[in-house]
Amino acid sequence: MAKILIVEDDEKIAWLEKDYLESNGYETDIIDDGRKVIPVLQEKNYDLVLLDLMLPGFDGYAICRKIRDEIDIPILMVTARAEAVDVIRGLGLGADDYITKPFDPSQLVARVRAHLKRYERLTGRRENAHKSSDENGKLKIQDVVVETKTWKVWKKGREIRLPNREFELLRFLAENPNIVFSKEELFEKIWGFDYISDAATVSVHINRLREKIEDDARNPQIIETVWGAGYRLNP
Repeated sequence: MAKILIVEDDEKIAWLEKDYLESNGYETDIIDDGRKVIPVLQEKNYDLVLLDLMLPGFDGYAICRKIRDEIDIPILMVTARAEAVDVIRGLGLGADDYITKPFDPSQLVARVRAHLKRYERLTGRRENAHKSSDENGKLKIQDVVVETKTWKVWKKGREIRLPNREFELLRFLAENPNIVFSKEELFEKIWGFDYISDAATVSVHINRLREKIEDDARNPQIIETVWGAGYRLNP
């Protein structure tokens, strides 16, 4: 049974999330203090975090960053703020996805289920090299090396840390060079469920990757934009 940590200060919303998740077979805990998130995650083994970004007296974005720096776990942002800048900021800090209040509880459950399944597939793959990598499990993209066995990325001999989604996105593009993928296709391939008005999710992760692997993110030579069509990796 998957265990979900709900970080939410609004008691009604927290219990709504808890009721729907538990009725769908998930085990849940609720905390309303952002300062307790890391200690709780370190003490117990959770499979996903539902993180409210608007916690009183504490920066939900800082919590998101700290989780991503210390613990390998899917993060689903729950926020009342739908402005693009807030979504982009959260995704840029390492959150895997977002859902905006008020939300359809069934959609929340569907998102949680999809991320858990996706994460299981990703972590399972760490045990094996992908068929398209070389015998050492390495993919080379210009001056970038992706190690599919160890989930490490190197640029000019310097290791680059990538969250799960960024790594999976880079690996997918590297395994399919010179092919143009639309945002819809990338969202479905990497996030594992249908694309529903989530252009920000794909765009932010592409931009974050460019900042880390390109010599000049404003003039990308590795992950190219094909205007009106999508993105293509140039090997």
